[in-house]
Amino acid sequence: MNRSSFMKWITGGLEAFWALPVIGGPLIFSMNWSPLVVMLILHIITLIISINEGRNKHGSILGIVTSAVGFIPFLGWMMHTITAILLLIDAYRSEKAIEVS
Repeated sequence: MNRSSFMKWITGGLEAFWALPVIGGPLIFSMNWSPLVVMLILHIITLIISINEGRNKHGSILGIVTSAVGFIPFLGWMMHTITAILLLIDAYRSEKAIEVS
């Protein structure tokens, strides 16, 4: 597994966790939106690693946008869900591409 795939699994899993309406939303709210700042930093790191490895970067870019609008209740939930799906699919495809080559 390369570093970009590893980071996409991590950020995708965290985005999926934040997308849980009963758990993620109240937890983000109770922590004064600091998880969004942490996710922003993780998405930027993942983006840099993906660029350096020549991998897809669209999931990380969407994650950065999600971190910026994640404080808006319904839009944040929807964006976390879409970003999680995109990152997890991309991580899976990256691993399969490495196995084939």
